[in-house]
Amino acid sequence: MVGILIISHGVLGDSLIHCADHVMGQKSQYVAHLGITIRDDPDAVMPRALELVGELDRGDGVLVLSDICGATPCNIASRLTSRGRVECLAGVNLPMLVRALTYRNESLAVVGEKALAGGREGVMRINPGSADAGSANAI
Repeated sequence: MVGILIISHGVLGDSLIHCADHVMGQKSQYVAHLGITIRDDPDAVMPRALELVGELDRGDGVLVLSDICGATPCNIASRLTSRGRVECLAGVNLPMLVRALTYRNESLAVVGEKALAGGREGVMRINPGSADAGSANAI
């Protein structure tokens, strides 16, 4: 099972995990969040980030999701990457997380691709006057 670590500004990751658990109908195992504040020194946070990766890795690797590419959480996440062991995606959203949770028994590479596709496909414009997602257009 692939572990999932969200590194984000503030409590965004905790909120996404809570929402994903609601959508999935169960508490997800081997999922954690590391919230970064404006006062955090990235070098001081790295030991905790590495510790979380170690706790979450059940032998199949860890997918690290961050919020904004180029921001401090993503910069920390990128320092964790290790080919075949730790992969990182930026731009985390709820569809991305749900997709990662759904496919996490696959290989790390597959989980990463499914999560990336879920994140992209989950972003769409809802047309005015439509009451359902059937009138949505993918962006």
